[in-house]
Amino acid sequence: MGKYVLAYKGGGMPETEEESARVMAAWEAWYGVLGENIVDGGNPFGQTRVVSAGGEVTMADVPLSGYTIINAADIDAAVAAAKGCPIFEAGGTVEVAETIDM
Repeated sequence: MGKYVLAYKGGGMPETEEESARVMAAWEAWYGVLGENIVDGGNPFGQTRVVSAGGEVTMADVPLSGYTIINAADIDAAVAAAKGCPIFEAGGTVEVAETIDM
């Protein structure tokens, strides 16, 4: 069993209290499906910047918007888990990355 970071990109913040409640309910339901495989429930991100090797600072084309860390049998199982993510409803994407113990 390995650990995988689900890095969320894009999507938008809810504009009303009703929409916010609906979005939170969707995330809570998905987290319920992930269950004990959640290692770190993560957090949403605020402002982001991209820093290059030369020190140039720019805005991200599609900024990271949050993350979750899960346990999964392999990358395919982590990808399958990511397919249920509510970020898709907001037009976002999920990047799945295996962590490597050092």
